Amino acid sequence: MSEIKDIGLYESGERKIQWVKANMPLLRALEEEFSADKPFKGLKVALSVHLEAKTAYLCRVLAAGGANMYITGSNPLSTQDDVAAALVKGGLNVFAKHGASAEEYHAHIEKVLECGPNVIIDDGGDLVNTIHNEYPDLTSGVIGGCEETTTGIIRLKAMENDGKLRFPMVAVNNAKCKYLFDNRYGTGQSVWNGINRTTNLIVAGKTAVVAGYGWCGKGVAMRAKALGAKVIVTEIDKIKAMEAVMDGFSVMPMVEAAKYGDFFITVTGCDNVITEKSFLNMKDGAIVCNAGHFNVEINVDDLERLAVEKELKRDNIMGYKMPTGAWVNLLAEGRLVNLAAGDGHPAEIMDMSFALQALSARYAVENREKLKIGVNYVPEEIDRRVAEMKLASWGITIDTLTPEQEKYINSWNV
Repeated sequence: MSEIKDIGLYESGERKIQWVKANMPLLRALEEEFSADKPFKGLKVALSVHLEAKTAYLCRVLAAGGANMYITGSNPLSTQDDVAAALVKGGLNVFAKHGASAEEYHAHIEKVLECGPNVIIDDGGDLVNTIHNEYPDLTSGVIGGCEETTTGIIRLKAMENDGKLRFPMVAVNNAKCKYLFDNRYGTGQSVWNGINRTTNLIVAGKTAVVAGYGWCGKGVAMRAKALGAKVIVTEIDKIKAMEAVMDGFSVMPMVEAAKYGDFFITVTGCDNVITEKSFLNMKDGAIVCNAGHFNVEINVDDLERLAVEKELKRDNIMGYKMPTGAWVNLLAEGRLVNLAAGDGHPAEIMDMSFALQALSARYAVENREKLKIGVNYVPEEIDRRVAEMKLASWGITIDTLTPEQEKYINSWNV
């Protein structure tokens, strides 16, 4: 039971999966562990994550643990059809197509949920929102689940605050081994990979405007600086703005930054970050893209309305000529540039994030009676285990406290 573009594409997808598997030692270890323990035996797992090779390998690890997998993507432009085909060829249920319309994308979410899931693994909150809004009778069968992203956790917290969230969800994004590495180093590298492969333009000597200075924004700004760009940060948070200044970046409102930027990257989790006033201030040739989960940070409707001319400049680059005469170039329709115009985070980074997902899903199942209905956090022991596994995969050992040191740091009268 699947709905994909073409099963005949599976060989290419299988090669991609095998490549990332070779570079994901944590998931390989968990695949072996789960194969022996079968923590998800007889359970139906609904998963909505960007459907590319690294996600596919996570799906196989969960299936090795006994899960009946029902899989879709979390963004129409990040789904890779050959990877979806490889999963179906291997016997998993997949409902996803690259470039799906909004209606098709939603229908795929619905088909995944119609299995009556016991566990939900979400990226952005679409599965959780849809099951609550359209299939409330199925929520009683959900043991719990995991959420991958900052945006998804914002939605979960809003549901919890309104008393609407009906089952436990583990906030994987809030684990240290997620946000310190995936959000910072993963986003930083993958965003610029997507920009560079799409535009084929130099970054050095240009000005990059980064909207938002959370962990993802820090990573994007850090990589821009490493590539030789001058960096301007826009923020609404006073403390984060201070951080950006002390990290060596300029800080100003977006409407002012628009005058100087060559590249614009939004990574805030909010809507309407770049709108009409900023577009009209941009210089000719400005490159605009989004690295937040939803395609709402750049107001594309404003671009469409303002444009006196529109032209496809290059694959994944749409040019809009402003009344000022300047061309503003939008990458990947304003969707996640690192996935809609690239392959997403490096495999070694997602190895940690997906190890957290797999272990947190197991934790939710094994602690179903203990978890509160609402947002729960990844236990410290899972975070530490992932860190230990990662260091071991690098062949790195670290110091440990002696008994005397333990006594010293836990004493006050010394």
